[in-house]
Amino acid sequence: MNVPDPADIRNDPFIRGLLSRLPTELRDSFSDDQLLGLKIALGARRWKLHPVDLRGTISLWRWRFYYVILLGRERRRLPRRIERAMRWTEAVFLGVLVTVATLFGLLVLYLVKSALGIDLIPGFSLGIWGWFKAEFGIGG
Repeated sequence: MNVPDPADIRNDPFIRGLLSRLPTELRDSFSDDQLLGLKIALGARRWKLHPVDLRGTISLWRWRFYYVILLGRERRRLPRRIERAMRWTEAVFLGVLVTVATLFGLLVLYLVKSALGIDLIPGFSLGIWGWFKAEFGIGG
């Protein structure tokens, strides 16, 4: 982190913003070393910009309530247990997807083979071609 020169600390934008939110008597009570310490301690907690950042207050009778709605991509690292579970879930999903795609491809190849009249094992049929012809009204 870039630490400013203590002589210029009161001109730092972060410190000026911090001091502007404080009462005057408190604002003048900080030494330059204290301000530098606040800059180092609080400067690392800058909030990132979010694609959706809605903040406001709602007044109901005597009470005021605040709301904050932040939406954005999660950038923090997940716990190891959750990462492992997500990898396992992705692997299962990918395995199921490959299996379904392979079975669908084999079905299409079988239907093309049957439509062309190719008989690999004489006298044996899975019955898929007969069902397909009856279901979709294909003659032949």
